[in-house]
Amino acid sequence: MTIHFIFRCQFCDEQPDPLTQMSLQSAMRERTWGAYQDVLPGRWLVFHGGGLYGPARHACPEHRGDLVAYLRAHYGTIGWHVWKRPPYPSSLAHAETDNAWNAATRRQGGWGA
Repeated sequence: MTIHFIFRCQFCDEQPDPLTQMSLQSAMRERTWGAYQDVLPGRWLVFHGGGLYGPARHACPEHRGDLVAYLRAHYGTIGWHVWKRPPYPSSLAHAETDNAWNAATRRQGGWGA
């Protein structure tokens, strides 16, 4: 079965252009939490939540500031991650990113195998 991810801005329901869509899909593979990521070429902003920070959140270029303000207002007393200042990295990949993704999505060879 084919899966297609649909990304929307948290504030206006805008969808990314095709190239940014591909970048957002690859950003999902980044095994991190509590980090901002600049997604190019559309300049979307992703906050990789996790744990107390909640789910990953996405914002279009017009609402980047709104996302940062929202996160700081709601999670600013929990930790320092939401207070990170720009520029944000465009990639958070490290040596274990692909290994973790492959392990998480690996199909087992049948029932109990």
